[in-house]
Amino acid sequence: MAFVGPDSLAVEGRSFGRARPGQPGLRRMALPRAEPEPVVPTKGLRDGHHPLAKRWDGWCRRVEARLAGRTPTIDLRQDFASRRWFAGLALLGAYIAPALLCWPTLAPFEAASLPGDGEIAELRAQAIRPLAAGGATGRHFAASDLVARIDSVPERATIALTAVLGENDDLGHMLQRLGLAARDADAVKAIAAPLGAPAAGTRFAVTLGPRAAVGEPRPLAALSYRPAYDLNVTITRSGSGLTLTRQPIPVDATPLHLVGAVGSSLYRAARGAGAEPDTVQAYLQAIDQYLPFEEIAPTDRFELVVAHKQALDGSAGNVGQDGELLYAGIVRDGKPLLQVMRWGNDGNFYTPEALAGQADQGNSLLAAPVAGNITSYFGMRRHPILGYVRLHAGIDIAAAWGSPIYAVTDGVVSYAGWHGGHGNYVRLVHGGGIETGYGHMSRFAVGVGTHVARGQVIGYVGATGLATGPHLHYELFRGGQPVDPLSIRFVPHHVQVDPHEVAAFRARMTQLLALPRRGG
Repeated sequence: MAFVGPDSLAVEGRSFGRARPGQPGLRRMALPRAEPEPVVPTKGLRDGHHPLAKRWDGWCRRVEARLAGRTPTIDLRQDFASRRWFAGLALLGAYIAPALLCWPTLAPFEAASLPGDGEIAELRAQAIRPLAAGGATGRHFAASDLVARIDSVPERATIALTAVLGENDDLGHMLQRLGLAARDADAVKAIAAPLGAPAAGTRFAVTLGPRAAVGEPRPLAALSYRPAYDLNVTITRSGSGLTLTRQPIPVDATPLHLVGAVGSSLYRAARGAGAEPDTVQAYLQAIDQYLPFEEIAPTDRFELVVAHKQALDGSAGNVGQDGELLYAGIVRDGKPLLQVMRWGNDGNFYTPEALAGQADQGNSLLAAPVAGNITSYFGMRRHPILGYVRLHAGIDIAAAWGSPIYAVTDGVVSYAGWHGGHGNYVRLVHGGGIETGYGHMSRFAVGVGTHVARGQVIGYVGATGLATGPHLHYELFRGGQPVDPLSIRFVPHHVQVDPHEVAAFRARMTQLLALPRRGG
């Protein structure tokens, strides 16, 4: 490094370390003195011999002499409020003023508008993307001179396609859209009819053969699909006809036993344990027949067993298929709070006590079919909507919207539908000329012909029909005539069940609960 200037020779060597002014550096050895570099004078405008150059040089010298004792900057920290200080403030303002004059105007930034539906469709048409990933079929563009036109191109001998049957679609129409001849499509439908109509979402692997002539549809060479989880079929051409070959798929049919904590949502907890949505819905309906959801605590545990199939050849990608729900239960503090199991040809769920005929029918006044307060009794009254006096053939029980409505005793559903001013209405036949009716429901939980047990949910409170608010209109008939529901007592009766059937029921339940558990 060299120091240039008149005093450069007088400057002693200093350290490259950090040293305070006036103090030597930390190095013990002095740096060698730097030799001054020769300065080559450069000629400017003032160095010329022209009269204008001499006049310009004289004017510059006068300005330099006047500004020799002045400085272009003034420290505003010194001589506060003095004449020099105000001069410095004015000079600062003179520096700032041009910058403020050049201050840019701030306008809102306008972004490019979003592409419309037409532009998006055009971009998708020109993009290179597989059809399975949502790509369009493209658009036809005008050919340039670089495109060589040919009269015909050779076709492939066979074409392999994959198709998925959509909602409200037909197998025959789907095959014809793929380019299959109509006679082959009808033949496929006829040969596959005994297997049942394929469900929406069924995937088909189709191979089309060579055309007989230009412009004619292609014949079917082979078709393969899976009509059931444990069955795969292949339809191939044999001579002039088609042949169907069944290929059973080995499966593990061990039922699936799922358990877990109820938590804040019983539905989400069951789904998190691995149950399919239809299985969870069936579980909730089975539980709701005997136990209101309000009585289930977050600390309880759910338990369900569902029929399940798992392909052993890996053809389903390790994805199983749930069947019908077999068992549903709620466990509290390690003890079963509710246990119901599907039993019998009717497909209903029963508790062990109900199957053994030990359910208490009660011999006091009829239990209330819904949790609420009676707001209107049996007898003549002025109708709150129609405005005239008529017989109120039942009692009204006010309850919150959606509250479960229970069957007061065992019976069979004889009517479930719209019933005039009663709105959504359910009628039960209990035998001995006794019938009960339940009106103004928001929705049903049973259908005509369903056998219900005492305490089973048959619907939910609403305000359908002629109603001023959510409530249940409950009525009772004896011999077809309406009577006061509060005046009837039921005599308890027990149906004796075959003890062998009860033993088989309990053995089946024990077998299901002994299955390996999955879930939390």
